[in-house]
Parts: sequence; C-alpha cells; structure tokens
Amino acid sequence: MVYGDIYDDLKAEAKIDYDHTKLFRNLSVAELYEHALTYEPGTVLSSTGAIVTKSGAKTGRSPRDKRIVDEPESTGDVWWGPVNTKMTDEVFRINHERAVDYLNTRTRLYVFDGYAGWDPKHRIKIRVVCARAYHALFMRNMLIRPTAEELESYGHPDFTIFNAGQFPANRYTTGMTSTTSVAISFKRREMVILGTEYAGEMKKGVFTVMHYLMPKAGVLSLHSSANCSENGDTSLFFGLSGTGKTTLSADPRRLLIGDDEHCWSDEGVFNIEGGCYAKCIGLSQDKEPEIFNAIRFGAVLENVVYDNMRVVDYENKTITENTRCAYPIEFIPNAKLPCVGGHPKNIVLLTCDAFGVLPPIAKLTSEQAMYHFISGYTAKIAGTEDGVTEPQATFSACFGQPFLVWHPVKYASMLAEKIKQHKSSVWLVNTGWNGGAYGTGKRIALKYSRAIIDAIHSGELNNAEYEEYPVFGFHIPKKVSNVPDEVLNPAKAWLGTTEAYSSTLNKLGALFTENFKEYESQATPEILAAAPKI
Repeated sequence: MVYGDIYDDLKAEAKIDYDHTKLFRNLSVAELYEHALTYEPGTVLSSTGAIVTKSGAKTGRSPRDKRIVDEPESTGDVWWGPVNTKMTDEVFRINHERAVDYLNTRTRLYVFDGYAGWDPKHRIKIRVVCARAYHALFMRNMLIRPTAEELESYGHPDFTIFNAGQFPANRYTTGMTSTTSVAISFKRREMVILGTEYAGEMKKGVFTVMHYLMPKAGVLSLHSSANCSENGDTSLFFGLSGTGKTTLSADPRRLLIGDDEHCWSDEGVFNIEGGCYAKCIGLSQDKEPEIFNAIRFGAVLENVVYDNMRVVDYENKTITENTRCAYPIEFIPNAKLPCVGGHPKNIVLLTCDAFGVLPPIAKLTSEQAMYHFISGYTAKIAGTEDGVTEPQATFSACFGQPFLVWHPVKYASMLAEKIKQHKSSVWLVNTGWNGGAYGTGKRIALKYSRAIIDAIHSGELNNAEYEEYPVFGFHIPKKVSNVPDEVLNPAKAWLGTTEAYSSTLNKLGALFTENFKEYESQATPEILAAAPKI
C-alpha cells in the first residue's frame, strides 16, 4: 500500500524525491515477502516459511564506526571515550546528504513507522526509511507495530533512521575510519547508516537512542531480559553472551516480557521492542523449542546456510557464527502482551566465571550491586578465540557497554535508587566453572542454575543461612534445594591446592580492581567500598 501522508514530511525534512521514487509505508508481511523475494537476489523462502536473506559483507555490528554528533545540547551528557566517538555536525550532514542522494536513486523505498517502548507514556515514534524490503520487515518485527488507528494519527516521528547501507561512506571524509558509518544526531533526531546492511545496526541504534532519552526523562534503560509470574512477580536478568540470560529467563512457568531491552519507570518495567532477535547457531527444537518454533512465516533469517530443499542447517558457520532470526514477540507462546511488568522483585546478574572462583549464587548489597553492574563481568574460555589459552576476564559496563550514552555511574545510580525504593533483591549467579578453572573444574550444571533461579523465585533464598565469601565480600547460602552443598562454596569445591585457589581468587579480584579504575572518578565512596579486598 502506498501512502501519501508522509511524502511532504520526507520531502521537507529529508529531501527524498518522491516524484521519482515509490514510497511503500507499513506494508503487510505478505507484501514485504513479495518485494524481498522479487527484488532482492539471494533471498528465498525457507522450508518453515521464514524468509532467508543475507546482510552482505557485514554480518555483525561495526562498533568502531559508530559516531554521535557533538552538539551543545547533549555534549555534557555523553560519556565520550571508549564507546562514544565524536562526530561534527558538518560531517553528519555530509553523510546524511550522501545517504539521501543514494536513496533518491532507488525506484522503491520502504517506510516503517513504529514505536519503541510498550508503555504509551514513555514510548517514542520511530520512522525507518530504507531501500531493502528485508530491512523494513526486520524493523516491523523489532519495533512495536501500530494499530490501523494509531497509524492514521501517527503524525511526525520522534526519531528517523535513514538506512542507505548498500552505499559506502566516503572514507576520506574527516573522522571516517572506513566505508562504514553509523551516526546519530540527538539534536536532529536522526540516525544515518552507510556501508553496512547488517540489520542489527538499526535495532541497536534504537536502543542507543532510548539509552539517552529515557534516563533524561527519569526512566532507567537496561540491557536485560525480563519475565514475570502469573501473579506479576517480575525479575530482571543481566548477562553478556554465553552467561545464560536467554536460557534462564525462558521459563515455561513464567511469562516472557522481553529478551533483550527494557526500561524501568515509576510504573514498572516495559519492553522496548516488539520482537526478538535470537542467535541461531546450534539451534535445535530440543534445546530451545520456543525459538525454533518461532521461525515461521513472518520471521527473518539472516546469513544462515540451507540445502536444496531450503532446510536450514543451524550448525553451519560457513557465512558467520552470528546467524540470527528476527520474529515478533507474540511468536513466543508464553509472551506477556502487552510487554509490561511490575517493579522487579528480583534482579539477577549473570556471569560465566571461567576462573572457577565465583560462587554459583550470592546475595548482593545495594553497593555491591552497583559495583558489579558497572563492572559487567564474564570470562572468555580457552579455545573460543585465536590466542586465548587461559581464561580471560571480560568487562562490559552495565552489561551493555557498546550501547551506553551516559556514564555508567548514571545508570548504576538510577538502578540503586530503584532497588532501594522497591526493596528489590539482587543476586549474582555464576553459570561458569566450579571445582577449578576451565580445563580443571567442570561447568556448573544447567539443572543447578535452574534450581538456583527457582529458589530465588520461590523466596527460599530470602530465609536461607548465609556465610561471607572472602575477597569479594559476598554472602553465599549454605543450602539451596536440589543443589549439592559442596557446589555452593568454590573454596570447598576446589580440586586443587588451597594456595592455587587463593591465588586465583586474588587474581580475579585484582582484575576487577584494575578494570574499575576507569570509573573511580565518578563513583561514590559507597560503590568503591564494595570493591574486592585483596
């Protein structure tokens, strides 16, 4: 369906020359399928009815090419440095014009108008302008889809994404490091994409925008999954890749609010997105039936390999290990619609400790919660990357450093205030190694991690007997139902010498301390007091 309502807006605001270009706004799934299969070479229909496509040379995000425009209105808010690189307004305008010039050469452009945020009080209107039907379908899945009535009265967007990813940035433009550019202007409320067709840039671009706008409005934005019981007992799960965030929050006895991006307002928790973007490598119906069964008509599969019957081989890494699928959240049977929940009763910080010295479960004070939230720790294991021969600590501030806009302490302070106000319990759950480091000890059984989460939700751990754990100062329970006692305390589970255990524990503590030096200048004395004591 072609809409005329937005032509004048785009003509004035973006200089899209609609006299030569057909604009297709908020097409149906069937229409987007037809366009993608007709006009995008290499796009096919899988045996399950999901569309299969490729994102081109880029099969993942390009964080080194991300820029935020340095503007007087926002420059004092932005955490400039390791994540947010400055771009001048002049360079942004050059890239914007380059993107628009490219889009004006296309005979078909796709526009999707949707929402970010399930709470009507805080949601923002996002407009996506792109030249690939697959990109429009992807964002149709990932944003919240307006009703026909909402679309009629949609009006002007709060933020617009111009995706000209098929066309490169000019690498000789000041500040460009490659032919890829992902740039955001908070003043202009625009995002411009050049040189990458990876759809995840749009998803995480929206998250970055929400990471700026929501805290400015007093709402805490979080890189987390969330679920709740039938009675509304809400839990948040934080964790980097491989820690079990998706697996442990996908509980058939609880309702899924969302798998990746949330906000915590004065009313409670709400999902930012209208869909899920799941990793597909190694996917099977036995291990993850909810995700496997969501890959059907309406879903988008990226960069997967399939046979001549168009049956997808989820084990095949030929194109990339980062194979993905985007689908509407209602494709998950136990999704909570609308995707909102109450104030979290429990907050779970997940880590996969390959050093084998963090306990499987620990209760954190508010100060410890802030310290470990800012740290965002997990560990790479030997063999996962070239040159990694022993466990390596990995830190990602607030468990989502690439998407932060404000300084991490800003988010941590807001979290601490919420925890105090709503008396939320905070837990550190280690799904990594026990009895020794990787290569000596064993990974904590998934059934034990699930039993620990069950004990959190049942309230069992609120009444448990605790002991203090050295160096980190955690309080760890002496007993948890369906978990062997010796697993709960790494010192007792350690298979090597006492000296080796103490040395490894101190080594990890020192790595935390070294990492936290970056945040010391803005951290409060209470947060600093929660650091490991070596």
